[in-house]
Amino acid sequence: MLMEDMLSELSCEVAKTVGELDAAVAAARTAEVDLAFVDVNLRGTPAWPVANVLRERGIPFAFVTGYGSAVADAAHKDVPVLQKPFRWQELRIIVDRLRS
Repeated sequence: MLMEDMLSELSCEVAKTVGELDAAVAAARTAEVDLAFVDVNLRGTPAWPVANVLRERGIPFAFVTGYGSAVADAAHKDVPVLQKPFRWQELRIIVDRLRS
């Protein structure tokens, strides 16, 4: 919820929030979005399939994680990582990067 509030302050509209892999993959396949944030760990399951779908669709995205930036798999090493806990300024930098 805090991230949603922060995104609203950055003039972003949150289209969908999901916490399980199947729902996240489905949302990644169908959501009409300009950018996305993907938590690396969705209830104990790595979210690489979500990242794969977003990449296939050409939707810019960033990972969100509390495990450090080294968790991204090799296929997504170029994806920005927002390290939890984060500040508004860090989120703004990532949003600006994804929008460009």
